[in-house]
Amino acid sequence: MGLSSMGSLWRRSPRVRDVRRRRTERILGAALVLAALGLGACSTPYIQPQLIPPAGFAGPAILEPPRPGSPGAFIVQDGARLPYLRWSPEVAEPDVVIVALHGMNDHNASFRLAGPWWARHGIETWSFDQRGFGQAPGRGKWAGEATMTQDLRTVVDLVRARRPGAKIAVVGESMGGSLAAAAFASAEPPKADQVVLLAPGVWGWSSQSLFNRASLWVAARALGDLAVEPPEFIARRIVASSNLLELYRNGRDPESILSTRFDTISGLVDLMQSASVSLGKTKVPTLMLYGAHDQVVEPGPMRRALINAADAPNLQTGYYPNGWHLLNRDLDAEVMYRDVAAWLRNAKAPLPSGAEPVLPQLERAKR
Repeated sequence: MGLSSMGSLWRRSPRVRDVRRRRTERILGAALVLAALGLGACSTPYIQPQLIPPAGFAGPAILEPPRPGSPGAFIVQDGARLPYLRWSPEVAEPDVVIVALHGMNDHNASFRLAGPWWARHGIETWSFDQRGFGQAPGRGKWAGEATMTQDLRTVVDLVRARRPGAKIAVVGESMGGSLAAAAFASAEPPKADQVVLLAPGVWGWSSQSLFNRASLWVAARALGDLAVEPPEFIARRIVASSNLLELYRNGRDPESILSTRFDTISGLVDLMQSASVSLGKTKVPTLMLYGAHDQVVEPGPMRRALINAADAPNLQTGYYPNGWHLLNRDLDAEVMYRDVAAWLRNAKAPLPSGAEPVLPQLERAKR
């Protein structure tokens, strides 16, 4: 083999490609940062403002659905109307009530499979459209962690007033899990008794490459209101659930958001950064569940968030070998439903599935 052939093989080797990729990212990242100084130094990504309550506003309230099976609405602190779906057991007063938080670009029906199952087991679920999603105000526009957290506080207060004798839990999926982690680690957490995080988004700024950070920083400021769909090759490569029929249905749901603004993506990464450093700081018992096949919240960021959480006294985790990102809608989601129901009633008992802690499993897979 001649020297030219050996040189060609060397240039194509994985190690060299990796070195070149990192070098290219550094160069492009530096160029993007310099461009950002000129394009967006005086701008910040858009965050939708809270509303101005109408004259005579009587304060937060729960509006009952006009007919069974249709949405009701939470009227929150600024008069915003956040539609909800509710699944209630036959008993008059459930002993456990869930306030459910959907994921990014989803809406209140994301718990339409879990809610009825929990209702059959005596647990009530209230799932609402978070601001910027579904039929809530500012569809497609990021509301910001502060407003979204205040909305959650208000909703929890309203549900607790409606069910004063019940244990109140917040269950957040993906972005909803990010918000729950950040909110319950804040100086003014919602007044709930327990938290469940279903594959919470923890892919914050500190987990992004320099190229990703610089690109999004520029795009959020220079092209903030431009909405884009994920490239087809990414959509084909990343599978969110083992339940392909559910993914097909969700992608054709008119309430789902398919194109996302750059400033909204930036806001999501802000929230995931908060979640990544908040995971072990929640002030109430917290259960975090994660699937081995999760291609959305990848193992690296999750591992770093759990290492940062260390031996947090309020955090228990569970690892599902057959789980994907949307644990709530996987083909074997009933395993998760049963674990959550049991844990909400007794957080000190082992999970019925026998799910092992997440971090040791991720460390083992890394090796």
